Amino acid sequence: MGTRDDEYDYLFKVVLIGDSGVGKSNLLSRFTRNEFNLESKSTIGVEFATRSIQVDSKTIKAQIWDTAGQERYRAITSAYYRGAVGALLVYDIAKHLTYENVERWLKELRDHADSNIVIMLVGNKSDLRHLRAVPTDEARAFAEKNGLSFIETSALDSTNVEAAFQTILTEIYRIVSQKQMSDRRENDMSPSTNVVPIHVPPTTENKPKMQCCQNI
Repeated sequence: MGTRDDEYDYLFKVVLIGDSGVGKSNLLSRFTRNEFNLESKSTIGVEFATRSIQVDSKTIKAQIWDTAGQERYRAITSAYYRGAVGALLVYDIAKHLTYENVERWLKELRDHADSNIVIMLVGNKSDLRHLRAVPTDEARAFAEKNGLSFIETSALDSTNVEAAFQTILTEIYRIVSQKQMSDRRENDMSPSTNVVPIHVPPTTENKPKMQCCQNI
């Protein structure tokens, strides 16, 4: 069934990473289907969903991958990161341990993903402000130190979910389109096809050869 969802200018793969239970699957379902499931079970293996957005009148199709945060699914990860241009590194603002583990996830990302991947640190479950264990300023400072963008979201009440995905996808689009423009400029500066080749004939010496040993 051909729908408008098949028509897009760019396809970007974005991965969700972070500890189990931080709300990765609900961020995915809130953004792609506007759904939230309080009973959502731990993801087993990998799942992904897509949604298209408009940036600069271009259609960006986001393919968002969600993986289990448990250690036993570690073997999936190198294939999981392949081709990803963006990553949302998610922790739970009410569970400090999930924030402490962000450093380990970041290292895994640096080890397996493309070095130019765009990374956003996401403090999820901002609706649990009465249970907050991770100060916003602390997380923001960590993000700045590591060159990440930062946002707090709530998949439950939709706060900033749209903004998080829109921001990272727009940033990826800007990087990709700038690279395309610079590649085009480099091609324009390279010799064009109508350059006339100049043939330089080999220099042959026409002097008579001296004979080294003449018979006297």
